[in-house]
Amino acid sequence: MTHAIRIAPSILSADFAKLGEEVRAIDAAGCDWIHVDVMDGHFVPNITIGPAVVKALRPHTTKVFDVHLMISPVDLYLEAFAEAGADIITVHPEAGPHTHRTIQNIKALGKMAGVSLNPATPAKMLDYLIEDIDLVLVMSVNPGFGGQSFIESQLRKIEAIRKMIDKTGKDIRLEVDGGIDVNTAPRAIAAGADVLVAGSATFKGGPDHYASNIAALRG
Repeated sequence: MTHAIRIAPSILSADFAKLGEEVRAIDAAGCDWIHVDVMDGHFVPNITIGPAVVKALRPHTTKVFDVHLMISPVDLYLEAFAEAGADIITVHPEAGPHTHRTIQNIKALGKMAGVSLNPATPAKMLDYLIEDIDLVLVMSVNPGFGGQSFIESQLRKIEAIRKMIDKTGKDIRLEVDGGIDVNTAPRAIAAGADVLVAGSATFKGGPDHYASNIAALRG
């Protein structure tokens, strides 16, 4: 199943002093989703935002909130992020003992469910999950910080996951996050990605450049 390429700017690279304004600006600039990086300082070496900020941002846009939970244990917080306005909730297999149950819980909350794979996490982790999820997020950097360089080995993983998705015949999005810019975006797309998360590449140059930055990533 082929999809149009979707661009999901990561607000990790936005100006945190005016997040609502930044979300409105990337919406107006033509983004498809808003990617929200949630980090706990435990699962990843950084602390970002919690459900209260997601809830505060929700009235500023009708675009899909693509919420990536880099927190452990993750199950305790699913309901809070669902209630705050997340549309997609993505978790890591390492963030809880029973990933399948976590996916069931997300679905029971009425949300789309995603699984994210860190650079060292193999595609095989999806063998018994792929039929039950709506999205796979391949991390092409080690999670925790913006502005890192794309890890080349992840292109092979994207290709492998694209084959897995196509075999299911299901409507599952394949998203890539980390080091995405005008040079790496076409390579990720060629490998099979159909959603690109871009932080630095979207927000560089300020609001006047957001529309051209997003357009450049689409290729």
